[in-house]
Amino acid sequence: MDVGLGLTFQNLHGHNSDAEVYRNELSLAARAEDQGFDSIWTPEHHFTGYMMTPNVPQFLSWVAGKTKRIKLGTTVTVLPWHNPVRIAESFILLDQFSEGRAILGMGRGLGKEEFDGFNVPMGEARRRFREYAEALLQGLESGVMEYDGEFLKQPRVELRPAPYKSYRGRVFASAVSPESVRLMASLDVGLMIIAQKPWDRVEEDLRDYRERFEAANGAKAPKPVVVAFVACNEDKAKAQEMRDKYLVEYARSTSSFYKFGNKEFEKIEGYEYYGALARSVEKHGIEPFNEFLADLQVYGRPEEVIEKLTAMKERFDVGQFIIYTQFGDMPFDVGRENYELIARKVLPALKDLDADTPGSEPAVTLQGAA
Repeated sequence: MDVGLGLTFQNLHGHNSDAEVYRNELSLAARAEDQGFDSIWTPEHHFTGYMMTPNVPQFLSWVAGKTKRIKLGTTVTVLPWHNPVRIAESFILLDQFSEGRAILGMGRGLGKEEFDGFNVPMGEARRRFREYAEALLQGLESGVMEYDGEFLKQPRVELRPAPYKSYRGRVFASAVSPESVRLMASLDVGLMIIAQKPWDRVEEDLRDYRERFEAANGAKAPKPVVVAFVACNEDKAKAQEMRDKYLVEYARSTSSFYKFGNKEFEKIEGYEYYGALARSVEKHGIEPFNEFLADLQVYGRPEEVIEKLTAMKERFDVGQFIIYTQFGDMPFDVGRENYELIARKVLPALKDLDADTPGSEPAVTLQGAA
C-alpha cells in the first residue's frame, strides 16, 4: 500500500525561528522520495505557530521540482477562505508542474481565528463549502467554472492552462462530525480519517458513509485515507516518553488552537457537533481529553507500530496511511531519528500490505473538512 509523509511546520513555543523550522521540514520533504515515501501532505493553516502553512500549493510546487514520482497532497485546502476559481487554477498549475501528481484535499475549516482573519463568518462555512466544492469539482473536470448559488455567483470562465488530466480518484475529504461524513457521501468524495473520536464511533461513521455513498452514487465508496502521528523508538521506554512528551503536547496544541472547550460552537450553524464536544470536555477536563487524543495516535517499537497500523488497516479497510514524524515541541534531532527509523523499519512492512492507492488512477473521487 502507499504510505505518505505528513509535514506540520509547527513552531509552538518559539524555541526556534520560523526559518529554522522551515529548513528542517524542507529537508525532510527533500529526502522523502529517496526514503521510500509515496506522497507528501501538508495542511492549510494561517496566522499562528500552530502550523505555518498558508500556501500549500506553492510548497507542493517546490516539492514537485525536487522529485520525480512522489504524489503531492493537501490536508486540506479550506474552501470557504478562497475564491474557487483561484483554487482550481492553483491545482491545475500544480498538476502541470508535476505531470499529474497532485492530490486535492478540500475542507470547510474549524479554526475560529482563521475565519476571523479572513473575515468569513463560520456559520456560513458548511453552505459555502458545498457550493464551492460543487463548482470546483466541475471546473477541474471540464476546464470551465460556472455557478449560480447563494454565496457563489460565478460567470462562465475558461480555465487555462486546461486541466492536465481528470482529478477523479485524486480528491479527498477529512470529515469528523457526522454531518460532514454524510455531506461527503452526497458529494461523491471519499474520506480522510484524522483521529479525534473513539474508534468505535469512527467505525459507525464509516458504515454510515459507505451506505450513503453507494446509495447516492451507485458504486462502492473508496477506501479511507488514515492520518497517524507516529512516535517510534527501538527502546520501548523511550517510545513511551515520546508519547508522553510530544504526542501529548501536540494534542494540547490542537485543543488550544481549535478551542475544543468552547461551548459557543453549539450556537454556530454547522458546528453543533463541536458544541457537544465542548460540553464533554468541560465535564471531564481538558487534560484527560488531551491524553485521550494522544492515545489515538501510534507509538512504540517499530514492530509495535507496524502491528498497530496493520490492525487499523484491517479494521477500517484503509487505502493509504499518512504518517507525521515531527510534531508538538519535538526537537529537530529527535524528529529526524523518528523519521529515519520509520522509513527504515516501518515503511517497508506497510508498503507490503495490499490496498488500493488513492491518488493513482480513476476509480472514484476521493476529498476534507472537520
